[in-house]
Amino acid sequence: MFHSATLKLTGWYLLILMSISLIFSLTIYGATSGEVGERLSDFQNQFQQPGTAPYGGTNPRLYSAFRDNQRDMANRNILGTLVYVNLLIFFGGGMLSYLLARRTLRQIEHTHEAQSRFTSDASHELRTPLAAMKTELEVAIRSPKLSKSDMRELLVSNLEEVNKLTALSKTLLQLSKLDYASLDIEPVNLGNLASEVTQRYDKNAKRIALQLPKQSLIVKANPASIEELLTILIDNALKYSPPKSKITAKLSLQGKNASFVITNSGKGIPADKLPHVFDRFYRADESRTKSGSGLGLALAKEIVTMHKGELSVTSASDQDTTFQALLPLMK
Repeated sequence: MFHSATLKLTGWYLLILMSISLIFSLTIYGATSGEVGERLSDFQNQFQQPGTAPYGGTNPRLYSAFRDNQRDMANRNILGTLVYVNLLIFFGGGMLSYLLARRTLRQIEHTHEAQSRFTSDASHELRTPLAAMKTELEVAIRSPKLSKSDMRELLVSNLEEVNKLTALSKTLLQLSKLDYASLDIEPVNLGNLASEVTQRYDKNAKRIALQLPKQSLIVKANPASIEELLTILIDNALKYSPPKSKITAKLSLQGKNASFVITNSGKGIPADKLPHVFDRFYRADESRTKSGSGLGLALAKEIVTMHKGELSVTSASDQDTTFQALLPLMK
């Protein structure tokens, strides 16, 4: 589809370019031809006046033929030059038009592919819990001897799937509506916010060791979005680390940015999967598909980018995994 659109756009660019070139060429040709004819006429008139030319104007037909010949020759030379120039413009402009068309459509093509992939992945993620619920309900309906405990187990299982769908829908809605221009921006104390989110997950500070700087680090941001960012990073570290293992989180000043670094032990992320951890619906550990939708880190990346910051990850197989979020400090 985009190849055809590129060729069509190239054709339109080239049509516009050649139209301008031809109009310009015809204008130049007409003006130059008129000027050449006028100058040759003046030349003939001067040479035909007695005493002003070596031949004294004794043969007017000779001068007339000479003038017409020179004019026709000049017109042919001008026309040939213009045709040559237009051919160069046609081929050169065609190549440039194609490159410009490709550059114009490249971002649209990437966006279209990402949207198609996102829609496909979202459909798959929504279809999986719905299929599980449908199967369980069909089995329950067909069972003539469904006990109260079986019904309770069925309802609990369906409730889990509904909760997954609710969380997935909420995250999808957040991703679709994430727009910096529509957010309420205000000064945010990252130290206070990091403490609140950490205590929510680890009230007794048994697993998460949070290190805070002496000075307050204030960023100009949307509080809810930054809270969501910290929540995702902490939840991800807890989810993908062994039970009861220690997790370190450090908030510090790094140049003109506030740096939030969180490190957890575990299986680590292989080098070939590391570049994809921020892709939507991507899971580095396929064996843990039930633990999340694969949208958390994608949302975290969007939040950091929206606030003109950077989010990076370092890891390897069977090594610690470290995420670092850099957010510009309020000036």
